[in-house]
Amino acid sequence: MTEESSGEDAVVLFDGVCNLCTGFVQYIIPRDPDGIFKFASLQSEVGEALLEKHGLENHNLDSVVLIDGDDVYIKSSAVLEIGAMLGGVYTLARPLMILPQRLRDWGYDVVAANRYRIFGKKDQCMMPSGDIQSRFLE
Repeated sequence: MTEESSGEDAVVLFDGVCNLCTGFVQYIIPRDPDGIFKFASLQSEVGEALLEKHGLENHNLDSVVLIDGDDVYIKSSAVLEIGAMLGGVYTLARPLMILPQRLRDWGYDVVAANRYRIFGKKDQCMMPSGDIQSRFLE
């Protein structure tokens, strides 16, 4: 956990039917042995409630969202902040934050717009199993 983190569990909201997004979550889990991240799909009741709580319910988000206390990060900012919170080698991406958000999000949006075509789509949201199930909010 970084100094900038609130100390509470950070919540990663993701598109639960997107193979790229669920792959990203599956990438985070083993690199977060302290379990600082909790997860919920954007399509879940929990995800929708968290978006509403933070004033994002009408933003048609289909991207990664990070909620860390009162701080909310979306798109490229969410991915970079998750990397910073994971620490280690992932903090090397942190200098990308100096790029204008509009430019970072443009690159993010290009990938997001093509993610189903390139990576595929699931018929239903990812169902966690085993010991990681406790990290998914219901």
